[in-house]
Amino acid sequence: MSATGSSARLTIQDIGKLYADGQRIPMLTAYDYPTARILDEAGVPMLLVGDSVAEVMLGYESTLRVSMEEMLHHTKAVVRGSERALVVADLPFLSYETPDQARENAGRFLREGGAQAVKAEGGVRSARNMEAIIRAGIPVMGHIGWTPQAKLGMGGKVRVQGKTREAAQRLLSDALAVQEAGAFAIVLELVPAPLAAAITERLRIPTIGIGAGAGCSGQVQVVTDLLGLGSFVPRHARPYAHLRETILEAARAYSADVVAGTFPGPAESSTMDPAVLDEALGRGELDRAPAAPFGIPLDRDL
Repeated sequence: MSATGSSARLTIQDIGKLYADGQRIPMLTAYDYPTARILDEAGVPMLLVGDSVAEVMLGYESTLRVSMEEMLHHTKAVVRGSERALVVADLPFLSYETPDQARENAGRFLREGGAQAVKAEGGVRSARNMEAIIRAGIPVMGHIGWTPQAKLGMGGKVRVQGKTREAAQRLLSDALAVQEAGAFAIVLELVPAPLAAAITERLRIPTIGIGAGAGCSGQVQVVTDLLGLGSFVPRHARPYAHLRETILEAARAYSADVVAGTFPGPAESSTMDPAVLDEALGRGELDRAPAAPFGIPLDRDL
């Protein structure tokens, strides 16, 4: 039986078995209960409660704005909505700057949020803090390449990382540092496909790519990109649905039906015995008034 064949919630050991068996690993972000239920039912083995929630769900201009409390709120919803997927929660900006702080906040995601693992950005610079989390028995997924929490220090503009010899060597060093810290997997974001494939070949843990080509051990996408909910599609994303247009059309059709008085109709309404209504209103046959617009009885004395 494959690691995804059980109804029990998956563990990092199950993810490791998928990797060892050579099976590519799908991962999607999730931020709420109903979406988590659907993705879990679809058999997606890992759900990431990404700090991308800041931009795609909360309307912030940057992932830097989301707080621990907000991340915990969304993590709890995703955990409640899933039964089988391994839930990974993103440690938000400035929540893992020291080993003690990293350990405490990572622990909150497991103790309060119900997650099974956390994700932390950074390679060499974050390895010591990742190791502190892992020593506490908390699984960690690393994240290198384009790291949105450090975007201001990286020039502010989203761009592919590792295109020069020195930058490529730094990314390989980052990947090895994350692995040696004890991470069970590592996200490679916006890394040239040949470099991502070379890093993948040199590691003993799975790589999860986003904008890093097909040579990674698995892939992760932001669920709103997958579903076509936004007006902008990143180059690395592929919409598998176009729900923005579907929702827009549905909302317009609903509004038009309400204005026209065609919703709700008989199918969406319930009725009752007229005699029971008359008794409840304390009226007899002669007291029945003709119905006015919107179902409000006319005052017969007017």
